[in-house]
Amino acid sequence: MIKKNRITKETDISIELDINGSGESNINTGVGFLDHMLESFSKHSLIDLNIICKGDTHIDDHHSVEDIGIVLGSLLAEAIYPVKAMERFGSANIVMDEACVSCDLDLSNRPFLIFELSVAGKVGQFDSELVEEFFRAFVLNSRISAHIIQVRGKNKHHIIEAAFKAVAVAIRRATAKNERVGVPSTKDVL
Repeated sequence: MIKKNRITKETDISIELDINGSGESNINTGVGFLDHMLESFSKHSLIDLNIICKGDTHIDDHHSVEDIGIVLGSLLAEAIYPVKAMERFGSANIVMDEACVSCDLDLSNRPFLIFELSVAGKVGQFDSELVEEFFRAFVLNSRISAHIIQVRGKNKHHIIEAAFKAVAVAIRRATAKNERVGVPSTKDVL
């Protein structure tokens, strides 16, 4: 289990992560919908997560959501780099009722995000535009390349949850141990 704390004027975040876990989580971000998404992420990635965030949610959820992405991404980077004896590439199409979301990713150490979800508006009290903010912060700080693309769907909750699950399963597959690949790059470093 590795741990990181980040304190700013807007948020106080503590995250513990075990990349070789079993999908157990204890999450309290102050943003109920995000808690639900991160619990799902933990379960399907098999990454154990403990997350506590005290944020300025009296203003809105933006700082908490983005800053959690920053801290979680930087912890994932700490857990995976340098990439060795891992598959490196991961892919998943996740269906949730009428929704289907695809995630293809590369533990490249070169961050890049393609984000194509139609989720403008709100899910309950949650501003769904913050989903892209979370994934941008997560991808930049984990230094992965990720393409998160909506294949179909109408219900915003289903689309967003399918996205979190797709990223989780793709990460689980990309971090799968494979001694035969050594360093999975022709450059011999990632």
